[in-house]
Amino acid sequence: MIIMNFVNPTKGKMSIKEVVQDIIAFMEEVPTASYKLIIGTDSQSRDNSCFVTAVIVHRVGKGARYYYHRKYMSSVKSLRHKIFTETSMSLAAVTLLKEELDKTRYKGLDVEIHVDIGQNGDTKELIREVVGWVMGSGFKVKIKPNACGATKVADRYTK
Repeated sequence: MIIMNFVNPTKGKMSIKEVVQDIIAFMEEVPTASYKLIIGTDSQSRDNSCFVTAVIVHRVGKGARYYYHRKYMSSVKSLRHKIFTETSMSLAAVTLLKEELDKTRYKGLDVEIHVDIGQNGDTKELIREVVGWVMGSGFKVKIKPNACGATKVADRYTK
């Protein structure tokens, strides 16, 4: 079993169960609102590569709450390896979240995976493979410039 601990900027370190409880509490503050669960991973390479997976619960049109998981790995050798590692980490996180959410009345929550690839730059060659992988795993996928979970939230904590 994969163990991922997250950090919320306000509440500090949290287990996956605590994250799900906090997400539910956030949604129950305004139960009539529309919600979206967004998962995205970004990385930064130096001596080691810092991978950050962000989990965002978005109250559509009315704010959000987020959590992040940081993991260091020995330097990743290629852009392809980096992108596939980021995507793999996002899929692992969403699997853990869904396992916990499926125990609640929020098991039908709208989920999006945000990947750090786009039509411009070197990652455009990977779009078909990565988007196909995420969609084949049963999730909606967003790429740049619409992948704020990876390019804004997760990116912020890789530095």
